[in-house]
Amino acid sequence: MFDEIDVNGTCHCGKIKINARVKKSKIRACHCTDCQKFSGAPLRAIAIASHDKISIKGTPTEYVKIGDSGNKRIQAFCPDCGTQLFATNMDKTSFNIRTGFLDQRSDLEPNQHVFTTSSMTWFKKQFLSDMK
Repeated sequence: MFDEIDVNGTCHCGKIKINARVKKSKIRACHCTDCQKFSGAPLRAIAIASHDKISIKGTPTEYVKIGDSGNKRIQAFCPDCGTQLFATNMDKTSFNIRTGFLDQRSDLEPNQHVFTTSSMTWFKKQFLSDMK
């Protein structure tokens, strides 16, 4: 399928490796305040993979975040170097892979921006106004 791409990456220290098949049409930039806090950046780019299209070697640390809605999400990161790897639902059926550690990150251009009401004012002025 033309929309799918194989991706792979390792955390900064190399202890955790991830391979996945993601849809390029499902690359998103999330501007929610949780993504801002977790990443220390104004947004976080993600690629979505289903549970049957991801392979994880190594054991990430998992932190369960409870959102304002009461929804629980697992946030996974390397226990040694802290590289943020993915978020997933409690059943681990869908994975939001953080694109920054993937080797193909340059090819994973977000085609949708979500939770933009939380975007930084300067980002809205410089970028989001051009996207309408």
